[in-house]
Amino acid sequence: MQEVGQSLGVRYVLEGSVRKSSNRVRITAQLIDAATGGHLWAERFDRDLTDIFAVQDDVAQQIVAALAVNLSKDDKEQMVLDRTDNVEAYDCYLRGREAWWRSKKASNTEAQQLLQRAIELDPKFASAYAWLATSHMIDYIAGWSVSPALSLERADLAATRSLELDAGDACGHWARSFIDLYMRRHDEATSEAGRAIALNPNFALAHATLGEALHYSGRPEEALVSLSRAVALNPYNPDILLHFQAQANFQLGRYEVAIDLLKQRLKGNPDTDVSHVLLAACYGHLGRHEEARADWEQVMRINPNYSLEQRRSVLPYKKPADFDLVVGGLRKAHAVS
Repeated sequence: MQEVGQSLGVRYVLEGSVRKSSNRVRITAQLIDAATGGHLWAERFDRDLTDIFAVQDDVAQQIVAALAVNLSKDDKEQMVLDRTDNVEAYDCYLRGREAWWRSKKASNTEAQQLLQRAIELDPKFASAYAWLATSHMIDYIAGWSVSPALSLERADLAATRSLELDAGDACGHWARSFIDLYMRRHDEATSEAGRAIALNPNFALAHATLGEALHYSGRPEEALVSLSRAVALNPYNPDILLHFQAQANFQLGRYEVAIDLLKQRLKGNPDTDVSHVLLAACYGHLGRHEEARADWEQVMRINPNYSLEQRRSVLPYKKPADFDLVVGGLRKAHAVS
């Protein structure tokens, strides 16, 4: 446990389990001081599943008490995240988020269906609207949508509705930042990401989106700081963060660093066309033409319909020259005409 605490950069570790039988749930939890390995607190909760939200609040409050932390009224409100009183809606929401993380066309469609169901069950579920907004945005960015304009509109409406329902929900501000960025509202995107982080400083995705916004705004050094924070907060971060870090390093001309990051991503996710494109561009700038052409062939294998012009129209570079740097690397390697 001391090794875990050191690796994650944390003082305390919460360990436990959840077991379900019929309509009953048993939660065991123990709080450990990672510096000494000593147990500070332990408890077992046996509850009816219909009371699961009360159990969540109870566990959180007891941990706070064990740490002897004094919380303000606002702090206590921030502990109650992703709130709905409908258990089925919450279940759909959690499963929708899990599908969202898989970042595939089919899983993104599944995420939309589950999040839409969560909203049907609880029309005031602000966080569900936020994640639904970003799933529509991913369809738009990835070119998975039959109607990109409709996906963009749906994303915008869902993010707006999320904040109408709960302006204090960090998820809503994160979604608003994500949509604003790809609508090329760079200042608004960085501002909204900042609001999400102020509401929930441990929200890794908000730090990631801030890093993405800073990158597309032409501020790669600042982007790397935010992206590093996102990785530190979520050691199981999605591999797309490796691509974002590679983009920022590419923007700074650090092609060898970018190559290492892209290879790490492709090792676990070999069928991502965008990382093969950036890798080919890195090789092109370094004069490694054969490797560049090999990666471009992988792009065509994975996505025969890949279009640089589609990417130019979607990726929200504030400075067109930043995207031209990618195209220039591919042209140097004669990967594209």
